Amino acid sequence: MTRIRFHQELEELKHRILAMAGMAEQAVDLAVEAYTERDLGLCQRVLTNEAAINRAEREVDEFAIDLLAMQQPMAIDLRFILAVIKINADLERVGDQAVNIVQRVMNMIELAPAELPVDIPAMAARARAMVRDALRAFIEGDPELARHVLVADDEIDRMNKEAFAALSACMQSKPDWAAQALDALSIARNLERVADHATNIAEDVIFWIRGADVRHGAGQSLAGS
Repeated sequence: MTRIRFHQELEELKHRILAMAGMAEQAVDLAVEAYTERDLGLCQRVLTNEAAINRAEREVDEFAIDLLAMQQPMAIDLRFILAVIKINADLERVGDQAVNIVQRVMNMIELAPAELPVDIPAMAARARAMVRDALRAFIEGDPELARHVLVADDEIDRMNKEAFAALSACMQSKPDWAAQALDALSIARNLERVADHATNIAEDVIFWIRGADVRHGAGQSLAGS
């Protein structure tokens, strides 16, 4: 494989992972809309689309592994392919979180609406912004934007803790709402995990560009090659 062809294949890999990202983001959007609208049809769309996300994950992995086997790339190209494989797994898990959300929403739809003390759409907007920024950092090869995603994770952690406190109190004060409060608590946790996956993607971008491992707080100076 010539170097020109190899870099064309890298671009194709990039396009494929971005298509995968679009599917995962759409799944979260639909899941949150299903929560807001109490819409069973939207829940079913998320469940149906899960198979397509899983299939896309397998195809991206196979394409990336083929590139590794045929070209045996070095340095930044090798890090790019390894980062894509890891990002691919995180995007599939974002899709899993969307499935988890709609499963809880389907429970809630069976019950009378309750005014729960949690702003799920606001949490979702924060988590989605992190995913969007992490992917933009990937598209632009921007480690500083990736670093911004790592910092933003603290905000969604705070929102999740506040949701836990408010919903726990709600379950005690309004026993009739306990089941829905528990479902909402699970949804908040799922959104916090979406943000965690965005953080993982951002870390992989930094690894790709700078060769620095910043997982678990390591390498916070982002020094690297």
